[in-house]
Amino acid sequence: MHLNGNGLSRRTIDVLQVNMGRYCNQACIHCHVEAGPTRKEMMSRDIVAAVVRFLAGSKIPTLDITGGAPELHPHFDDLVESAAALGRHVTDRCNLTVIFEPGKNYLPEFFRRHRVEVVGSLPCYSEENVDRQRGKGTFDLSIRALQILNQLGYGRPDSGLILNLVYNPVGPHLPPPQEQLEQDYKRILNERFGIVFNRLYCLSNMPITRYAMHLKLRGEYDRYMRLLESNFNAATVEQLMCRNLISVGWDGSVYDCDFNQMLDRPIADSAGRRLDIASLTLDHLGAPAIAVGDHCYACTAGSGSSCGGALVA
Repeated sequence: MHLNGNGLSRRTIDVLQVNMGRYCNQACIHCHVEAGPTRKEMMSRDIVAAVVRFLAGSKIPTLDITGGAPELHPHFDDLVESAAALGRHVTDRCNLTVIFEPGKNYLPEFFRRHRVEVVGSLPCYSEENVDRQRGKGTFDLSIRALQILNQLGYGRPDSGLILNLVYNPVGPHLPPPQEQLEQDYKRILNERFGIVFNRLYCLSNMPITRYAMHLKLRGEYDRYMRLLESNFNAATVEQLMCRNLISVGWDGSVYDCDFNQMLDRPIADSAGRRLDIASLTLDHLGAPAIAVGDHCYACTAGSGSSCGGALVA
């Protein structure tokens, strides 16, 4: 692994990413969380409270909430409100269709009231491609959700309400250049649906869990791994999100990133005990090296990939 020789280490943590659980109203092919309507793993109220205590005791400026569909968690609103009250910037990784679930139509206004940055999944501007990856009817619901957010000011200049979109390749290949694809998204979505947004994030599909199984069933796993490895870009290493982010699982365990979380590779102390958000201090994160593996090629191939999109131009 090319990364092993780089002594990959943490810098100042400026993002606390919290995975509230694996329950979701969708079951996407590329989902590394293996989320879906039948998943039962959900963060307890006590762990949500521990997350808030940790955030309050730190100077970490951003809370990044993910899932599953985190908005379906019974204490999602409490977490957002608590973080906003602490003056932290809150990001919600939203599948967009969740606002049409029973009892969730208040979410767009809730986001606006708390100035939540919405990062919405829209893996293509083509209905065919989106529905193939995420389920029939998903594209239409996503477009309706974006139009509702736009009506509240999201994605519009000078509103301060940030709306970013996420692109994932439909097949086992690298994303195209992010800046060019963003221009295409903005032009096509505006021309067809009157939609505006701030940024497009291009993410590589992570070859683990559900997506790895999908690739293996199609006989494409080895080819995709060779593609990622052969396109390793050392320039991305400096910008890897695991260097300034920590990830908290639904059970309170702490990880270098959401991908290591799904592979159950927690951050451990010197005695090999996994760190837990209820007792975590930032001092605990100074010694352990960041755990890397072959899956890290997905973050370091080509222009790189992170929760904030491409890492290098």
